Amino acid sequence: MKQKETLLTTPLNQEKLAVDNLLIEEMGDEHKASSVETPLRADAFDISDEEKIAAIEPHFKAIMEILGMDLRDDSLRGTPLRVAKMYVKELFQGLNPANMPSMTLFENKFQYNEMLVEKNINFYTNCEHHFVPFFGKAHVAYISSGKVIGLSKLNRLVEYFSKRPQVQERLTMQVGKALQTVLQTQDVAIMMDAKHLCVSSRGVKDDSSNTLTTFFGGKFQEEQTKMEFLKYVEIND
Repeated sequence: MKQKETLLTTPLNQEKLAVDNLLIEEMGDEHKASSVETPLRADAFDISDEEKIAAIEPHFKAIMEILGMDLRDDSLRGTPLRVAKMYVKELFQGLNPANMPSMTLFENKFQYNEMLVEKNINFYTNCEHHFVPFFGKAHVAYISSGKVIGLSKLNRLVEYFSKRPQVQERLTMQVGKALQTVLQTQDVAIMMDAKHLCVSSRGVKDDSSNTLTTFFGGKFQEEQTKMEFLKYVEIND
C-alpha cells in the first residue's frame, strides 16, 4: 500500500472504531436487548460448575490487580473465589436449564375460572450491559384452562429467569412465555416494576425513576380483562 493510501486508511479505521464504541455505549445506556432468548453459546454447559468457578477465579483476580488492589490483604485474598462461586452458583445459576424449577400442574377441581393474581413477587437480577443489579416486584396472573399450579411455583419461575444477566423486557417476556407453556394456556399477564442501578448509580444517576414492563397474552389482550388486572396490581408509591 502506498504511503498516501495508508494515511487515508488510518483515519477511516479510527473513525469506524469510534463509531463502533459509540454504538456499544448507546446499546448499554438504552438497555436494548438483541433477542427474546438469552444469548448463549452452543457449548455453554460443556464444562461443570466447578470447572467454571476455577476458570473465573484467576480472571477476576486479574481484574482486581489491574485496578490496583492488593490481594495480599486478608479482606481481599478470597474475593476472586467468592465472586466466581457467586456468579456460577447464585447470581447466574438461571443460565443453566438444569436449574429450571419443577412445574407440577394440578386439576382445577374447584372449577375456579376467574383471574388468579400473585402480586409483589420480589426479584433481583443483573443488567447484562454493565453487570450491576436491577430489582423490584413482579405481578403475575393467569386464567386456568383446566390446570392450576402451586403459588410458590410462580415465585420460583420469576426467580429462575432472574438468575442470569438480563434486560427487563426480555425477563418479562421469558416469564410470560414460560408460564404459557407450563399452564397450557395463552391467558397470562406479567407486570414488572424495577429500579436499575445502572441508571441510578452511573450514567444519568437518576435514583428516583422506576421501569415498568408488561406481557399480555390471550384474554389479557382484551381491554376489560387487561384493565381488571391493572386495577388489581395498582402500584402505590
